[in-house]
Amino acid sequence: MARSTKEEALETRGRILDAAAEVFHQRGVSRTTLADVATAADVTRGAIYWHFKNKGDLFDAMCERVRLPLEAMFEKTADENAQDPLTQFRNKCLFALQEATLNPESRKIFEIVMHKCELVDPEDPILVRQHECFLQGRTDIERLLRFAIAKGQLPRDLDPTLAAVMAQGLLFGILSNWTFSPNSFDLAENVSKVVDNCIHMFKTSPFMLKNNGN
Repeated sequence: MARSTKEEALETRGRILDAAAEVFHQRGVSRTTLADVATAADVTRGAIYWHFKNKGDLFDAMCERVRLPLEAMFEKTADENAQDPLTQFRNKCLFALQEATLNPESRKIFEIVMHKCELVDPEDPILVRQHECFLQGRTDIERLLRFAIAKGQLPRDLDPTLAAVMAQGLLFGILSNWTFSPNSFDLAENVSKVVDNCIHMFKTSPFMLKNNGN
């Protein structure tokens, strides 16, 4: 009986998250109420509050199902003893872009995060989470690039902070542009070229070096 109850609770939670993704995608996050989600999931508002504290908590759980585009990329999986940090960087970039192009559930979440959130209240927990993920993502990219510099895979004088800013801007920008207008270019066909051009920039551009190109 207990197992059945637990399974039912998990099924209800999953149905609520599925409904939230659909309604957030259709209406936008700010225009969606928990009542809207309850209706779409065919549950009561009480059922939603049983599983989630508020809309921000629900949004957070929805994102965690697929991970945000650049959040999952650079989790602390690399360490300073890694033999090939540059390949790790490349693989993580490819993963993020391929998730958007090949995984419909991930793509829907990416579109919500990038184009369906009206974030204006600085204390909005959704905005706070987005900002924290943004900063943590840049920190983790820089960390991995520093390892690659130490291994001699990137120029010794490469500015890792600027490189992290450029990598994050390029990848996030590509994802944002493509999810906004997916028919405007074939991202799936060009994923490797996008990532390899980013790495090529790190290796060859004099403007990426410390105290150079100013």
